[in-house]
Amino acid sequence: MLPQLGEEGQNRLKKASVLVVGAGGLGSPALIYLAAAGVGTIGIVDFDTVDPTNLHRQILYTTEDVGRLKLDAAKDRLYSLNPLVNVRLHSGRLTSDNALEIISAYDLVLDGTDNFATRYLVNDACVLTQTPNVFASIYQFDGQISVFGDPNGPCYRCVFPEPPPPGTVPSCAEGGVLGVLPGILGTLQAAEAIKYLTGLGESLVGRLLLVDAFTMTFKNLLIKRDPECAICSERPSLQGLIDYEMFCQGSRLDPTELVDTPNPNPSEFMFFGSQIPSITVLELQQKKESMEDFLLLDVRRADEVQIADIGGVLIPMDELPDRMAEITSYEGKDIVVMCRSGARSASVVQWLQKQGIDRVYNLEGGILAWSRQIDSSVAQY
Repeated sequence: MLPQLGEEGQNRLKKASVLVVGAGGLGSPALIYLAAAGVGTIGIVDFDTVDPTNLHRQILYTTEDVGRLKLDAAKDRLYSLNPLVNVRLHSGRLTSDNALEIISAYDLVLDGTDNFATRYLVNDACVLTQTPNVFASIYQFDGQISVFGDPNGPCYRCVFPEPPPPGTVPSCAEGGVLGVLPGILGTLQAAEAIKYLTGLGESLVGRLLLVDAFTMTFKNLLIKRDPECAICSERPSLQGLIDYEMFCQGSRLDPTELVDTPNPNPSEFMFFGSQIPSITVLELQQKKESMEDFLLLDVRRADEVQIADIGGVLIPMDELPDRMAEITSYEGKDIVVMCRSGARSASVVQWLQKQGIDRVYNLEGGILAWSRQIDSSVAQY
């Protein structure tokens, strides 16, 4: 009934193929609306299973799907919505070995990934195969979306030439996300895909839309192609795909830059590729049971401790520089640092080492590992 779309536009959608990379928070609403709109072929790349913690935002799934492969659950849901859609499943991770072959088979890619390695991989593969890429990312109350890889616009690398140092940008699992936010951004991705495939309206090519759900404000930033871009410039330095895990693990910073910084904030000091001393939750349990005198340092926020607590001294990450005396009082004894999953605590271990603290260890897997392996009554969040 939309005069701008009409039968011709609907036929374009039916003939179109869209690849959704990641069937999570962003992919869930996008997949539903792409199937409902009548996109003829929808490909899905994913390797994960449905977890109860997914359900507040990944609306493709229900409690009955917990434990199932997301691909299988997504396929069933999409066919129940539109039995005429052709759903192609690509089980496993998108890698440098398979990305070009998979992406080249589609007219458009929708990037619903949650890590920088895959994000750069999707971008580079889209540029090399000349496939437009509808990108979005989310964190807590904030999101951003654009269309990259169009001949008339920039790519992801034009805006973000290099990834941030590992750990400096918390994941949604670490920092949380308002459940409806990926619904908003994923739906916007579906809208951009439909517009792009049918030639309707004005796309987000050359624009980065910033969404703040906390204040419910939207801002447009104009973005341009970087003439020196490593992948999409006239003389690109990259001629093919690379090892993206290595690319994103290598810090752009030299750790010696922080040596002379007086008491740098641990949230600004993240992994630099060195081995981080750690212990398992089983080893921590043994320390507790043997009544060993050690410091269990909890660097989470106070509100997180209210959800799940296994004891220890709470010094939130951002308070560490002002509370070093509490830590140095344990000189000569083991210090075990923990957080929710082991990411923040790993950065704190390295920061404490830079402050001259010895015998400091990261708790592998954090509170989540303790809940899964030691005490299931401890809440997972």
